[in-house]
Amino acid sequence: MFLTIAIILLVLWALGFFIFPVVGGLIHIILIIAVISIIWHFLKGRNTTRL
Repeated sequence: MFLTIAIILLVLWALGFFIFPVVGGLIHIILIIAVISIIWHFLKGRNTTRL
């Protein structure tokens, strides 16, 4: 789930970076959220135990 969100955010960042360069601050916040999501996904790993 985090990986999907990160990919979506990265695509939105790329579109925003090339189409709407005026909104630079918001675009970089989206990029930071995407990178944090990817890092969180890899650090958390797969949870094989279920409650």
